[in-house]
Formats: sequence, structure tokens, C-alpha cells
Amino acid sequence: MTIKEQIAHLVIRALDDAQSKGLLPSATIDDVAVERPQNAEHGDFACSLPMKLARPMRMNPMDIAEKLVSLIPVEGALSEVSAARPGFINFSLKNSWLGEQVEVIREAGMTFGNVDIGAGKRVQVEFVSVNPTGPLHVAHARGAVIGSALANILAAAGYDVEREYYFNDAGNQMNRFYQSLYARYQQLFGKDVELPSDGYHGEYMVEMAREVKSEKGDSFLHMSEPDAVREIGKIGLEKIMTAIREDVDSLRVRFDVWFNEASLYTDGQYERAMELLKGNGFLTEREGAVWFASAALGEDKDAVLVRSNGTPTYFAADVAYHYNKFVERGFDQVIDVWGADHQGHISRTKAATVALGVPPGRLTIVIHQMVTLKRGDEIVKLSKRSGDIVSLRELVEEVGADACRFFFLSRSPESQMEFDLELAKEESSENPVYYIQYAHARIASILRLAQERGIDYSGGEVSLLNHDAELALIRKMLLLPEIIETMAQNLEPHHLPHYAVELATAFHWFYQNCRVVSSVEGEEEISKARLKLAEAARIVLARCLDLMIMDAPDQM
Repeated sequence: MTIKEQIAHLVIRALDDAQSKGLLPSATIDDVAVERPQNAEHGDFACSLPMKLARPMRMNPMDIAEKLVSLIPVEGALSEVSAARPGFINFSLKNSWLGEQVEVIREAGMTFGNVDIGAGKRVQVEFVSVNPTGPLHVAHARGAVIGSALANILAAAGYDVEREYYFNDAGNQMNRFYQSLYARYQQLFGKDVELPSDGYHGEYMVEMAREVKSEKGDSFLHMSEPDAVREIGKIGLEKIMTAIREDVDSLRVRFDVWFNEASLYTDGQYERAMELLKGNGFLTEREGAVWFASAALGEDKDAVLVRSNGTPTYFAADVAYHYNKFVERGFDQVIDVWGADHQGHISRTKAATVALGVPPGRLTIVIHQMVTLKRGDEIVKLSKRSGDIVSLRELVEEVGADACRFFFLSRSPESQMEFDLELAKEESSENPVYYIQYAHARIASILRLAQERGIDYSGGEVSLLNHDAELALIRKMLLLPEIIETMAQNLEPHHLPHYAVELATAFHWFYQNCRVVSSVEGEEEISKARLKLAEAARIVLARCLDLMIMDAPDQM
């Protein structure tokens, strides 16, 4: 239980006590409203419950606050509990208790910050999931970073998390990809063949065709066109899937499951999903097509599932896929991380899951907006290498995985973002990536120096930590569990990089104001306590970097 939760418990107990003694009338509460005040002079925590109770109790909120304060014991971690106008209850923490938390952090190590709001519930996070028709680009990189960090945060919050990539390897887009590759292949042999007008025209298709020619020679020229398209398509699909795996690996993204759309049809899940919709009364047939009766669930119009020519739509595959997730694999919660171009599919996909019998709220769709690359004041639109869009791999090669991950995480998914390539490469405090990692490296250097000098700080007395900068650093470290809980509840990973910057700032301020490794006579004991504090700060910084899947360097 976090200290915030302990304070909330004390308030509830005081309210129950006050009501049982007749000091306060009965009233129902749904939130104790314990928060951290913006002004540190108001204490470590503030509770606004008295103001929420003022109307139902028909009392002055200040009177409610004073009665509750009289029943809250000032003990344990608390140094002071007071009422403040217009009706707050303020809580301050003991310096000695704050010092003790250094030992708590050191003992917890890289599990510090973990909470258990997930209670082992099975959650699937599906992200990236780009059609295997070309290389991943910058917008896909943003989705990859958001999804992977979100999965880490949920795991830290006590959920059983599975990370999944969904390959859309069936349907018309794949046929166009196969035909485009075959056309490029033929052109390499001097054939006067045009690309399909709705095909894939990127330079990467020419490169892939060259690879196929080098590996297979002219063998596909001696096949019938349908056979050649099918066989060359298999090779092209495998090459793209391999490239995508390498791309996400370069960004340190891992998946537990790589799911193929085609298996929905070969394994019978598509048919079972359609039968379930039919049995639940959500399939209709008209104009020779099969429709999802989504209007019955509040949608503006019904959606086609099977075209009049008998082929399933993209939406039908989506329905079958979510049937697979919820009905066959039994996830308690599914989180889909989609690009902005899928915004229009959210409502009907959620309606379809309800039609499949899944309770509302178990599917959450996180939309991330597009990315604008900048080099100084200049907007970057095209790859230097190919003249096409900038690929994920090219971005990672230029600025590194750490910078990619930090900057993509630093804005909320729904906001547009500008990625400054020059800032991402800058080695100064202006670059937050460098600033955070430098703090970790500086701590590692301090601990090495202590080791070189033979300082054994294991017996350091943390009760000596009373300097404002020491206490400010401890308070900042203790925020991590609360931030992990908030991010997991609201699916907002962008709080983590901002917290990491604040933590690095708190450490730098401590370092500037407090001599850690001291050779001054009489400072041996405070030095040992500060080394413990530095070690704890290294743990929390490393934990942040680990959750963001960034390096925690020991030297820079």
C-alpha cells in the first residue's frame, strides 16, 4: 500500500469514526480525493473531501475538515495533519520516515515502483500491426514505442501482459503487393510491364525484385502468371516480414506473439465468428452481401462483412480477430494501439465486440497521431537514401533507439508531434535523453569512486538525511509507484519520460548542494548516508529507463 493509499485509509476511518460518534451526518462518498498539492508549503498531500461533503452534509467545509483532523492520528509516517481554508486537510511526512524509504528502495531494487492494481488479469496489447507490404516508417515507430512502453507499465502494475503483432497477410492489399513485385521482377529482364495503378511503387519494391532475381534467376518467367505471382509473392511476404522483425528489433521492441490474419480463415475462426454474430441476431443479407447490423447497437449505419462477390471485407477479418482474442483466447482486456488513419474504425469495432457477447469496456483502442520530422527549422519529408518516406530503420540509425523511444513517448498519443532530429543527437542538457542518462552515469561514477576509496557505506544511517535537497530527491523517488498506477489506469505512458527528467533534475540539485563522497574529517557518516541515497536514486532512474526500454549507461 502506497503512502497515498494509507492516508486515504486514515481519512475514511476518521469519517466513519466521526459519523458513528454523531460529529458528522451520514453521506456517501465515491472518492477520498487525496492528491499532491502544487504548492509544497501545503504539505506532502492534500485531501479535498470536506469540500465534496459540504453540500450533502449541509455544513461549512472548514468545519468538516477540522472535525476529521481531530480524529486522524499524527503517527507513523505523518509529522503533521492540519485543516486549511476553504476546506482542505493537509498532510506532512516525517523527515525520518522519508529517510527510511531510501532503505526500502534499495531493498526493492528493480522491482521498486511495482503496484498490483492488475491483480494478474490477462491483458493483450496489440500494436504496430502494419500490412506486410513495405518497410515500417516513422509513424509506425511511434506506435511501436507507445505499445511496448505501455505493455511494460501494465506489467509493472500487476497485469499479465501479452504483446502481439498482427500481420494482415490476406486480402486485396496483399494481392496488389504480389502483382507489384512480379511486375518489378519482369522489368528487370527488360519486359515492358506496367505496375498496377493501385500497386506499390516505392523504391524498396525494385530492391526486393533485384534480390529475388539474384536468388531465383529467371525461374518465374517460365511459370504461368498466376503461379508466378503466387510464388514470388510468398518470397516477397517473407522478406517484408523478416524486415519488419528486424525493424522493431532495432527499436528494442519485442512481441510474444506474431499473429497471421490468414490463420483466421485456415483455422475456422472467421466462420465461427460469423456464426456467433448470426446467432446473436447481428447478421443481415441484402443486395447480395452480408452485413453487420451495427445500427442496432447505435451506429450510424450497418457495415458490410462479405461483399456480393463472396470475399470478406477488411472489417470482417477485424471482427474474426477480436473474436479470437476475447472468445477463443479469453483475454480479460484488449488494448489496440492504432495509427490516426484508423480513427474511423473505432466505433464499429467496439460495436462488433459487444455483438460477439463481450462486455463493453473490455476493448480499448489507443490512437496515436502522425509525426513531423524536423532538422532544425526544416521539415524532413523524404528519405535521403531512397527518396521515399523516412523509414523506421533510417531514423534509428541517425539518432539511436534511446532518442527515438524517449521523444515518441514524451507526448500523449492523441497529440501531433514534431521530432527534432538535431535535438535528439545533441549531447547537452538541452537534450532530455542525454540529461537523464548523464544523471545515471554520474551516480554510477560516484559509486565507483566510493568503491575505489574502499568506503563501506552499508551501515550508513539514513536518519542523517535532512538537507532540503536530500529530502526533495527522496520525495521525487517515492512518486514512481503512484505514476505507474496512474499510467496503467489511464493508459498514458507519456508521464514516464517527464517524471524521469524531474527525477534527474532532483538528483542534479542534490549533487550540487550535498558533497556525496567526502574526505573531510567529520563528514564520514553523512557521506555514507548520501551514498545510500545516491544508490537509491540510481535504482529509480534505472527503473524508469528500463520501463521506457532505454539504456542506463554507467559512463558517458
